[in-house]
Amino acid sequence: MTNTTPRTGQQYSISYGDYKAVITELGANMRKITYKGKNVIVPLGADDPITCCHGQLLIPFPNRIAAGTYEFEGKTYTLPIDEHDRNTAIHGYGYRSFWKLESLTESSVTQSWRSPFLLGYPFAIKVYATHELTEDGMKITVKAENYGDVDAPWALAIHPWLDNGFNGYGDEIDGHNAQCRLTVPAATHVTVDDNLIPTGTEPVEGTKYDLNDNPLLVNQPFDDAWTDLKRDADGSVTAIFTRPDGLVIKVGGDETVTSFQVCTGTGFPAFQHPAGTAVEPQTAYANAFNTGKDLIVIKPGESSTTKLFIKAEQH
Repeated sequence: MTNTTPRTGQQYSISYGDYKAVITELGANMRKITYKGKNVIVPLGADDPITCCHGQLLIPFPNRIAAGTYEFEGKTYTLPIDEHDRNTAIHGYGYRSFWKLESLTESSVTQSWRSPFLLGYPFAIKVYATHELTEDGMKITVKAENYGDVDAPWALAIHPWLDNGFNGYGDEIDGHNAQCRLTVPAATHVTVDDNLIPTGTEPVEGTKYDLNDNPLLVNQPFDDAWTDLKRDADGSVTAIFTRPDGLVIKVGGDETVTSFQVCTGTGFPAFQHPAGTAVEPQTAYANAFNTGKDLIVIKPGESSTTKLFIKAEQH
């Protein structure tokens, strides 16, 4: 029997100070991040199936496209349906591929992905993802270059499940999440239909979706998007997840981040229910290829860069 690499491909272990992380060849995926020995994101084994997008980079679109069909600059494109019960295409294609290693140091790894020729996304995109650990946590830089001769639609998100510190299983995870607090600095909640496709927006004030004052996560379930974000002085946005053990996890990004998706995993089958809460900074929320809302259009010969971060503090 020949030796084979793990199912998620080569494993790139990086470290800096109190942080350690493992990035995989499959999908340039964040498989593990720890701070002072504590899990910052819900970890997976190198051979485990990625059942809930743990740590994935969602490109060239995050979340759902209704009926897998969209119109862009006068042409209609049809993508394969991944989520059959909701008739949607979901989370793009970067996570399905093994990424090429561009560079590796003790504290950083850069990988690249070239979009395959999909009839539903025939655009010529090359993407570079750099994961770098610093004294201020994980820095993620994603740069997409359009080397084709037509405009390309583009959006992205990361999908970390922030670890709640309990290592629970199944339905008990909901109670564990309810002991954690979450701040999402946003004025607006995105309303959706039964297929989780946006139907409009509403103010968060006076609703369970107001997460501005760091509430306990007692109003689950959530699988929702928040927008109209309140930005820091440098244009960045930050969501804050606080655990009962005093670990505070911050996740966010630069001015290209326009929304957060939050998912508690409530009701998921026990074997695939992550022991935490997904907090996902996004450049656009669901169905952006159809609505054009916050959609990035990359001109031929040009590029788009997004900078994201995950960091932890022990209080």
